[in-house]
Amino acid sequence: MTLQAEIAACKVCASSLPHGVRPVVSFSSTARLLIIGQAPGSKVHESGIPWDDRSGDRLREWTGLSKDQMYDPAQVALVPMGFCYPGKASGGDKPPRPECAPLWHDRVLAELPKERLTLLVGTYAQARYLPETRRQTLVERVAAFHDFLPSVMPLPHPAWRSTLFMRDHPWFEAEVLPELRLRIAQVMR
Repeated sequence: MTLQAEIAACKVCASSLPHGVRPVVSFSSTARLLIIGQAPGSKVHESGIPWDDRSGDRLREWTGLSKDQMYDPAQVALVPMGFCYPGKASGGDKPPRPECAPLWHDRVLAELPKERLTLLVGTYAQARYLPETRRQTLVERVAAFHDFLPSVMPLPHPAWRSTLFMRDHPWFEAEVLPELRLRIAQVMR
């Protein structure tokens, strides 16, 4: 059984998922851009397509990727911290299930090229992959993006709240996004 088939058959946290199990992940051994996000939202749970919502629209806008590029697993790996929709909480969705990343991430990342750019989208991905920055705020990590290059870029989650983030931190659009697009263009060649 392939790794993708194993993930698709996973039921480890089925009893904790109010809307059922539907792992949403996309990757291949040639994807040189890795986007690690949070967990699928309700729309993504329905469609089974990663980032198939307004957050995905904004993420594509930030990255400069077309839909065809973003959804081509030969180019882009889309790997959330939790593979299934965790359900609603007050003020948004519940956090990603804690079982997924320890169970699957090392195996998925081992299949990807070693030379790649990893976008850590949101605090859950950054907490796991940048543990040395746990005392920093998301704003501080994103502002210090140069410290993590050339292989990693931390980003805020592109949910509707990111409009406030961009308004309050104009350097994000002026400095981070041009560098992000440049780095992506380099790995997508």
